Amino acid sequence: MPSPDANLEILGAASDPGPVRIRATGAWTFSGLKAQREQLAHRLAEVKKLPPARVAWDLAEMVELDDAGAVWLAHAVHGAKRVDVAPRHREMLKQVSEGMLVQREPASFDPLAGVVWTGQTAAYAMIHLRDGIGLLGQLALDLGGMLRRPREFPLREFSAGIFRAGVTALPVTMLVGFLVGIVLTYLSALQLKRYGADLLVINIVGVGVVRELGPMLASIISAGRSGSAITAQLGVMRVTEEVEALSVMGISVTARLVLPRVLALAVALPLVSFCTDIAALVGAMLVTNFTLGITPGAFLQALPQAVEVMNFWIGIGKSVAFGFAVAFVACHYGLRVLPNTDSLAVGVTRSVVAAITCVIILDAIFAVMLRNVG
Repeated sequence: MPSPDANLEILGAASDPGPVRIRATGAWTFSGLKAQREQLAHRLAEVKKLPPARVAWDLAEMVELDDAGAVWLAHAVHGAKRVDVAPRHREMLKQVSEGMLVQREPASFDPLAGVVWTGQTAAYAMIHLRDGIGLLGQLALDLGGMLRRPREFPLREFSAGIFRAGVTALPVTMLVGFLVGIVLTYLSALQLKRYGADLLVINIVGVGVVRELGPMLASIISAGRSGSAITAQLGVMRVTEEVEALSVMGISVTARLVLPRVLALAVALPLVSFCTDIAALVGAMLVTNFTLGITPGAFLQALPQAVEVMNFWIGIGKSVAFGFAVAFVACHYGLRVLPNTDSLAVGVTRSVVAAITCVIILDAIFAVMLRNVG
């Protein structure tokens, strides 16, 4: 009884001038190929060394043939002139062979590819702008409703958002602010010391930290920390269909999920920015004491004269706008997450990038609008 496994016989010597007959027997299936896999690969490699015109394939004695075996044989008989195959196997082998002959079209240069990409990006941005304006309008309506009915305000979500975005963020933001204050003061002191303008370092560091660096550092860290957490929370709720469940129960998604998070970050970020300013000024005070000989008492005495109160309030106001923007962008991307894990990961990444971009754009707008103030 012949073996059920696939087998390949080479009838004839390669040195003979006549044709070499290759006979395939057994079951050329996935299970039949496993036992003789290495032996078959070795024999097929020997056959490929022969000129295709001398090889005559005899496939009529195969018992079975499936897709795996057809792929093996299609590679082997490619280019052969004489192939004898049973009628029941001929169609499958033909289809596999024709599939191997399909050539992929080479990538062609499209001179309008940049125009197409620009149009698609602009359309994508317009979709986000439209949905963002719709979400902003819904938030305004929900806020108006909350002012008329204060008891319906989600106070627990609001307080929890302040704790997560404010209190738990203080260690990392204050540490970063302290280090940035040290670096900024040290670099400024090296330059001002050459011209004997040592005391001006307090003006530069004080105004730069209170008006620009403090709010920016707090906002960027908040975008990567709190913004990503908000997007992930809402995205998971989308994946688990909790958002749809709230809608079915008649609960406003924006009033219950978006509004408390946006208001919480808008309230918490100015406090975080204030603490970041203090940490950065402490770092600046230490550096000036060791590099310029300015004592901490002299530093604290000159600081109110160097930094006007208006600069402080500008920084606090910018922090409110930055916090609102970060939370709003995070909620916008969180509600756009599709019910799959890939969309969740992409949404969190895009949320962080978009939030940081919005913070930088808003900072540039404020810098132009308030250039003559302070």
